[in-house]
Amino acid sequence: MREELSWARRDGQRVGAVIAVDLYGQCADLDALADACAEYEVPLIEDAAEALGASYKGRSAGGMGRLGVFSFNGNKIITTSGGGMLVSSDEDLVSKARWLASQARESAAHYEHREVGYNYRLSNVLAGIGRAQLTRLEDRVARRRANFDFYRKALQSEPGLTFMPEAPWGSSSRWLSVIQIDSMLFGAGPEDVRIHLEATNIESRPVWKPLHLQPLFAGSRVAGGRVAERLFERGLCLPSGSQMTNADLRRVANRVKSTPRAPRAQP
Repeated sequence: MREELSWARRDGQRVGAVIAVDLYGQCADLDALADACAEYEVPLIEDAAEALGASYKGRSAGGMGRLGVFSFNGNKIITTSGGGMLVSSDEDLVSKARWLASQARESAAHYEHREVGYNYRLSNVLAGIGRAQLTRLEDRVARRRANFDFYRKALQSEPGLTFMPEAPWGSSSRWLSVIQIDSMLFGAGPEDVRIHLEATNIESRPVWKPLHLQPLFAGSRVAGGRVAERLFERGLCLPSGSQMTNADLRRVANRVKSTPRAPRAQP
């Protein structure tokens, strides 16, 4: 990232912010990113949408940047069916965000607007649902971590399957249990496994497609990306809901094992 910030400075390009994305329940290497941002005087925003309940060096996810962002979408570890939350220790930034989220209405009896605002507020009902779930966040994180441990033990003898490691700087919430599949060793690729699971109504998903491969960004400048491309080719997200039972997990693991495979070449 330092190379990109250095290039932007040399080229006279303004960098508004760096967004660090915490993926699948695990925080990015935030101190390294924060140091680079401080050196180039660029604010760091932590996208912790997938990492609620995770930690980084003893600190809760979402609190390391100038602004933290969480998602309460229907597939997250707690949900209000949609929406999310911004967190910051910068009171001016919080006030600005609240103002914009409330239609940027000026303090007048009538509706007065000097800037374009939005209606980004959760309703009181949905906010209440979210707050009630926060009291059980630790239990849900424990359940997601148990899901991951179950899959890892059940599938550890399968050739070509590896699990997302846990970074040494914190604790992952294991929001999703993610595996990599080496098709040469396993005898089938991630899409083969996904279709095999789907045939018995078990939903799994590829890992996120890297943004630089999205048609929307065709022709845009790209730095790096080879690691993300390899993970996209090999990655698969297994069912990981907090309400899954051991019987559910066993069914998924057994179905993965029964994926039709090509014979392995003999040495």
